[in-house]
Amino acid sequence: MKRCTKHCAQPAALGNKMNFPDVFWSFLASCFLAALCAHRLSARLPRRHAACRAHVVFQDVIRYGKTKQRPQRDAWLRAFDVPKRWFWHFYAISVVWNGLLLAVYLNFSFQQQSYPSWLTAALDFLTDAPASQVPQLSTLLLLLLLCVHSLRRLLECLLVSVFSDGALHLLQYAFGVGYYVALGWTVLCCDRLGKGTGTLLSQLDWSHALGCILFLGASVMQHQSTVQLAGLRTGKSGAVATLAHRMPEGGWFELVSCPHYLAELLIYLSLGLALGGLSLTWWLVVLYVLFNQALAAQLCHDLYVSKYESYPKHRKAFIPFVL
Repeated sequence: MKRCTKHCAQPAALGNKMNFPDVFWSFLASCFLAALCAHRLSARLPRRHAACRAHVVFQDVIRYGKTKQRPQRDAWLRAFDVPKRWFWHFYAISVVWNGLLLAVYLNFSFQQQSYPSWLTAALDFLTDAPASQVPQLSTLLLLLLLCVHSLRRLLECLLVSVFSDGALHLLQYAFGVGYYVALGWTVLCCDRLGKGTGTLLSQLDWSHALGCILFLGASVMQHQSTVQLAGLRTGKSGAVATLAHRMPEGGWFELVSCPHYLAELLIYLSLGLALGGLSLTWWLVVLYVLFNQALAAQLCHDLYVSKYESYPKHRKAFIPFVL
């Protein structure tokens, strides 16, 4: 009976009126879905539309790295470039910010210390759900996995990846800086909708175990893909041999052009499971990640297809046999 009481209460969170995080992630998901549709539609337009100022700016904003390296880019567009190697900034910010939130939540869970007043005030503004009086195992696990993911990606950026002179748009950089901060706020907003009761250990559920297993598998998949991409630019000694872009082969690359993007989606799916699988807010985050990664993967796939005549016809961009 205790188990049923704990979990039967959770679906009520789905019926709550939409709060700010829901609106925010729904908006982002809609924007990237529209961008994906617009990009795929633009490929079918007459060539004369490619020179349209609006089309040029749109393509420049959505592209980064190797998909952005086009010789015909105007100087005024290049003025908004920042180095793609600055990707590590995003993960460093995430480690610091979400690590701070994890420390605060650990104090709340084990030392019964209240949130700092500024954090409570911000959460009151973001959602009208009352503050949870019971520590949620799902929240603790989600913050921990988010920090682990960010730390791994930070180390990969600094120690594994070999970045060329590719660029990010300044807007993409600004978005990336705030992205993981927004994720941390979202986790704590989801916590207010949690209905778990009792001790942390008594809240342990099959969804937590399944989420951790999927998180581990997807993380390994993403790391292996990152190592493979870096290997395209290094020699047998491990030293950088070239900054040129080459066609990836082997492993998950035999099925999709961007398995590291697929792994990113699976990681967010795993976090949704770790959160109990019943958070509407987090599934909106997953929906955003789906469209965001699908757009990035489609741009890479289009580049590979246009650059390599021998590129495998069966290989999809993002999801095996589907997209």
